[in-house]
Amino acid sequence: MRILRLLSFGSAGVLVCALMAATVVEQVCDTDTALRAVYHAPWFVALWGVTAVAGLGWLMGRLPRRRWAVWLWHASLVIILLGALATHVWGRQGNIHLRAGGEPVQVFTDAEGQETALPFRVGLEDFQVEYYPGTHSPMDYVSRIVIVDAGDTLRGQVSMNRIYAHRHYRFYQSSYDEDGRGTVLAVSHDPLGIAVTYAGYVLLLAAVVSFFCSPSTGFRALLRHPLLRRGAVAVMLFAGCLPVSLRAAERPAVLPAEVAAAFGELHVYYNGRICPLQTLARDFTLKLCGRASYRGFTPEQVLTGWFFFYDDWKAEPCIRIPRGEARRLLGVEGSHASLSDFVGPEGYKLGKSGASVGKGVREADEKFQLVSMVATGNMLKLYPVCDAEEGRVSWLSMVDDRPEGIEASQWLFVRKSLGLVAEQIALGDYRKACELLAKIRAYQVKEAGHVLPSPLRFRAEKVYNRMNYSRPFAFACLAVGLCAFAFCVRCLVRQSVPGGLLFSRLLTLGLWLIAVYLAATIILRGYVSHHVPLSNGYETMQFMAFATVSVTLLLRRRYPMLVAFGYLLCGLSLLVAMMGEANPPITRLMPVLSSPLLSAHVVTIMVAYSLLAFMMLGGVTGIILHYARGGHALQVERLSLLSRLLAYPAVACLAVGIFIGAVWANVSWGRYWGWDPKEVWALITLLIYAAALHPASLPALRRPMFFHWFTVIAFLSVLVTYFGVNFLMGGMHSYA
Repeated sequence: MRILRLLSFGSAGVLVCALMAATVVEQVCDTDTALRAVYHAPWFVALWGVTAVAGLGWLMGRLPRRRWAVWLWHASLVIILLGALATHVWGRQGNIHLRAGGEPVQVFTDAEGQETALPFRVGLEDFQVEYYPGTHSPMDYVSRIVIVDAGDTLRGQVSMNRIYAHRHYRFYQSSYDEDGRGTVLAVSHDPLGIAVTYAGYVLLLAAVVSFFCSPSTGFRALLRHPLLRRGAVAVMLFAGCLPVSLRAAERPAVLPAEVAAAFGELHVYYNGRICPLQTLARDFTLKLCGRASYRGFTPEQVLTGWFFFYDDWKAEPCIRIPRGEARRLLGVEGSHASLSDFVGPEGYKLGKSGASVGKGVREADEKFQLVSMVATGNMLKLYPVCDAEEGRVSWLSMVDDRPEGIEASQWLFVRKSLGLVAEQIALGDYRKACELLAKIRAYQVKEAGHVLPSPLRFRAEKVYNRMNYSRPFAFACLAVGLCAFAFCVRCLVRQSVPGGLLFSRLLTLGLWLIAVYLAATIILRGYVSHHVPLSNGYETMQFMAFATVSVTLLLRRRYPMLVAFGYLLCGLSLLVAMMGEANPPITRLMPVLSSPLLSAHVVTIMVAYSLLAFMMLGGVTGIILHYARGGHALQVERLSLLSRLLAYPAVACLAVGIFIGAVWANVSWGRYWGWDPKEVWALITLLIYAAALHPASLPALRRPMFFHWFTVIAFLSVLVTYFGVNFLMGGMHSYA
């Protein structure tokens, strides 16, 4: 039995190291090298087999038969591995290229370029790109195919996240020809592997439910532990206010706030969708100045200031410049530059920086181009033009070329209306200017009323734009969390339990306020974007902050110490969300990402990450207590038990989230696992933290200090999975 234990856990450790090495090989060399050397190599498949067989043998020799929940859990993992093996051995994948009106095809081409015969013929009747209403942003790609099989003719439809299956052959939308007359479909034939794998997924879900319901599991035993029935330590609230200073310099000319707000009521075509002009103004100000406002001016005032009072604003040092080469080339010492600083006696200063420019120079150049597009009106696509034949709406700016088929009077309005507004502003007749803006809005409703956002959605987006409190919340949570964490450790070191019921209630109230704010922003962003807001790093970190606060509120009564952890993790999550760009613009969702499975996948994964972060902070606290003066063995043990308790739902959520993602990938791309760096590191994280659920087989994990160090070091895999892959390794998941 000792040999089986060493073989099972030792091979699992070797497997983790091999997966880590494979991601490095892929980064240094290429994907094909990693596939040949590791993922598709016979030794790698054999290593999985040894791990599964040895682990199953060790389980059969140690685990009582009545622990059926644990048996079900491990059996599901074995079945999933068998399904993966069946796919690896017998599965066939490739692509088939079809042209509308062309002859049906009876072969598809695999990854090696070899042709494989189909038992039927496939042809393309039609291919269409479906767009979001009133925009040129693709919503879906649809291929209408015809299948000829033994004299029978069948018709079907293939689109993103909607497959078509015939005789165990599955067709997925992959790409299409530039002329829109042809399509490329991914073909998958894997009846045995998919059936076995999906059976394993269903069994895994049943195992997770039964594990937490069974009274004989380690999770339920930890819940009954006497050390976890006691309350931990109350925490204190510390809050401060940061002074705000404004420069007393002369302010540039701007429109009155109410007049600028009237511009915000216009619709504009921006980022592939129709939105309030206020949204464009906010993103413009944020991009240019680094903040959503400037010197007390609203975003609408900043945008219209650049358009109507260009001469005033070009001398205003409002353009935030990154440190380094960009500031040296522009000749500025501070963090901000004016538009005039970009041009010298020899012309545009950044244009002479050479081809190999740094990120800061490129960012500064982008801001210069952005200002130019706003000042000339090129970015203000305010005028919809409806094509009567195709029924599509195009959006024009005042400087665009005249399209075919537009009437002269309509084109005159497009070219001259904003100029008339500028004349009234120059004369100081703001009432007349607002009347002209009302006419532009009426024109928008007349030409594109059927594709404009509803009044409720329009107002919702304006409310969302005004909710610029994520940054203050982030710093406030960090301040409170750090102070509370330090106070908790101090109390644990002194073995004191302070009173302070009022402070505890204030802390709880603060968490509820943060939860309400985060929930409101997430709901509003989802309502405005027409999809669950979990499609990029900003949105996922916002949800992680919400998940952290929710878990804290759920467990605060039994484990009050988690309140300090909740504030700290919420602040860190919001701060990470603010990195780079404070609030990324809302954009149309890529067609492949438009799936409820993606939302479920991201939600479960982020809940798992939140719980693992709680474990890490508990480990840090336990290590500090261990090396502090005085005996704190009881507190250290209590923290280790709490972390072990959280490990069970964390690993369960991580496993379920990974396999939901696999199902989504199979529906979208025809394969549930592609050895993408994100997938690999998620699997590494799962394997590492799965060890925490085996204290009976790994006696070292029963020692509190060893477990604390384990939680801290293991969290590095989470950081690599989320940040390392997204920002360093790339791959298909680098958008997240």
